[in-house]
Amino acid sequence: MDTQELQRIKNRYDIIGNDAALNLAIEMASVVAPSDLAVLITGENGSGKDVIPRIIHDNSRRRTAPFLAVNCGAIPVGTINAELFGHEKGSFTGAVATRKGYFEEADGGTLFLDEIGELPRETQAMLLRVLQDGEYLKVGSSKVEKTNVRVIAATNINLQHAVETGKFREDLYYRLNAFQIKMPALRDRKDDIYLLFRKFTSDFSERSRLCKISLTHEAISVLKNYRWPGNVRQLKNFTEALTVMESRPVTPTSDRIELDAPELLLHMPREAEQVLPAIVGEGQGSSRMSDDDVRAIVKAILDLKQEVDRLKKIVDNPAFCHSEQREGIPPVADDAEWQESQPSEPAGPAVKSIRQSNDELYAATLAKYDGKVKPAAAELGVSERTIYRWLSLQKKSAR
Repeated sequence: MDTQELQRIKNRYDIIGNDAALNLAIEMASVVAPSDLAVLITGENGSGKDVIPRIIHDNSRRRTAPFLAVNCGAIPVGTINAELFGHEKGSFTGAVATRKGYFEEADGGTLFLDEIGELPRETQAMLLRVLQDGEYLKVGSSKVEKTNVRVIAATNINLQHAVETGKFREDLYYRLNAFQIKMPALRDRKDDIYLLFRKFTSDFSERSRLCKISLTHEAISVLKNYRWPGNVRQLKNFTEALTVMESRPVTPTSDRIELDAPELLLHMPREAEQVLPAIVGEGQGSSRMSDDDVRAIVKAILDLKQEVDRLKKIVDNPAFCHSEQREGIPPVADDAEWQESQPSEPAGPAVKSIRQSNDELYAATLAKYDGKVKPAAAELGVSERTIYRWLSLQKKSAR
């Protein structure tokens, strides 16, 4: 498949990414589409398996016939046979009328069975008969029905292992697995992660009239190195939540907010894979920093940034340079020379007092403006987001 045709398919189905494994899956879907082979799509939850059946159906000879998608794992075991194959009136409690099943509704078209590994053994036997002979029985009927349906199945479990443990029929597995397409996990598409992030924050911010979120190079590295066990679906949910938490309404002068790595890490899931450098050790004993260590480092970095902002404001204030009432700052002669450093007391108490001063400054300024963040941030020379983050940290520390 040439690059132009590949991009056309991506545009039509809103597929984002240039990973080789993703491109291969799309190409394989296009290749198998004209045939009537059964297709098995494998991949983790949230990896985008559901787009492949649409590509296959829309490029097949059945494109004008029905396409139905069924999540087998979402249908109760007691009713799944009736849902798939239909039922006669009075065949079970609640069957007040004869009803068509999905195989009858999709006759002539394509039926996508997601989470095929969740089918009970009885239903597996009925499905095998449909695949082999195109025949089935409605629940409560002895009349053989005929159907002409192409079946595409998907699973997030290892069906071969399910066969070995007796949970899945071996003959059905080979019948479904006539042609297999594997969707790659998001963690294996690292270069696509930020492309997806930009797409999700752009789409969501436009719908919500919020600023888009952009990331520094270090923050992008954090995003790429997380495992994303929920794959594209998890990244989408995370991006939209992040846009709400960190963004603000669009203004004529601003439609974007940039986050750095420490800011992004505050929002990453607790089970995030560590993306800061590993602790260097000897031999096999080396290990990565614990999650608590990373969180402590991130908080310290943010505290330091706030302190730098505060000190910069004080130093930039002309009153600081001319005041002779600078308590706690000893005078230094113009001709003073640097002395060789001498051992000093631990800096713990001093650091603590600095942080206390920072907290007091923020609290006093907010009190001055009756809790209004905008004027307080302007006086302190920090962003409103910094004030909100400080307030959040105060709430957490008070718990």
